[in-house]
Amino acid sequence: MKKLFLSFLFIFVLFIGAFFAFEGFHFFFPKGDEKMKIVDVAQGESLRVVAKKLFSQGVITNEDYFVYLAKLTGKARSVRVGEYEFKGNWSPFKVLNILASGRSVEYSMTIPEGTNMYEIATMFEIAGMGDRNQVIRIFKDKKFIKSLLGEELYSLEGYLFPETYKYTKFTKPKKLIGKMVKTFLENYKDVQVFERRIRMSRHEIVTLASIVEKETGVPEERNRISSVFHNRIRKNMRLQTDPTVLYGILDITKTMKKNITKKDLRTKTAYNTYRINGLPKGPISNPGKEALLATVQPESSSFLYFVSRNDGTHVFSETYQKHNAAVRKFQLDPSMRRGKSWRDYKKN
Repeated sequence: MKKLFLSFLFIFVLFIGAFFAFEGFHFFFPKGDEKMKIVDVAQGESLRVVAKKLFSQGVITNEDYFVYLAKLTGKARSVRVGEYEFKGNWSPFKVLNILASGRSVEYSMTIPEGTNMYEIATMFEIAGMGDRNQVIRIFKDKKFIKSLLGEELYSLEGYLFPETYKYTKFTKPKKLIGKMVKTFLENYKDVQVFERRIRMSRHEIVTLASIVEKETGVPEERNRISSVFHNRIRKNMRLQTDPTVLYGILDITKTMKKNITKKDLRTKTAYNTYRINGLPKGPISNPGKEALLATVQPESSSFLYFVSRNDGTHVFSETYQKHNAAVRKFQLDPSMRRGKSWRDYKKN
């Protein structure tokens, strides 16, 4: 009887040992799939809770083993808040290292040249970085603006530099906005050297550059477009540019109109350059570096007018009579507009 018991005990111990050896092997050398799995680690979550999440996602094969391993390696208290990516065939050591790294999953946000702050606020909301109106309030926060730019401005419009930015689920809106303004300041260094030459302040340059950016998508025309506005300013002529009218309405209604009416042209706002002299209250978009450089390096010309050819390019004129002739040809003749778009230039 005693021999039978010992035999049974031996088999049992052997079975348990084999079981743990098998479990241990699969724990340290998992054969999960290679599909990326995202696991959140929230503030205040215990290692046990994190282990449960990892197990449920198929990142680890055993919760208890993972907790013990973390304690044995001294990383039980090193797990940091974040959003992490894992594969099911990664070793638990690699999983622990990632959790201790704090390197959250990164996303990209691309701000195209000429985007305005209201559009950017919508992009923030889509990215899950706060309510659109809340972001707009940050863009207009006087103390925040001064801390970034050192001057009191109406908003950060014009200073949210167009670029592709990386952010995580835990990035605060102010941090990303600060990065945008810092990128502007870095790029503006190449523009700043021209301030004295054209006798304009930084804010005036950014304001005019935002108009230049909105008026053409053709790189070769930027310096010529710039020259038209500089020439009009020198002659004390109103700029009379449509994008400023639309922005004036946007600033009041928070909604962008697509088409301008005669009433819009007659409505006075701080941005409507058909009704005010000189530059508008501030920028109407966020210009890229090329538009900024074109603004401080205008082409030498005597042009005072330009009108769209409906294909992305413009006809430039020195006199109002020639400008009217170009308007009649390219804008009032339906056949010259039919089937054409400003996007055609980019296609060609």
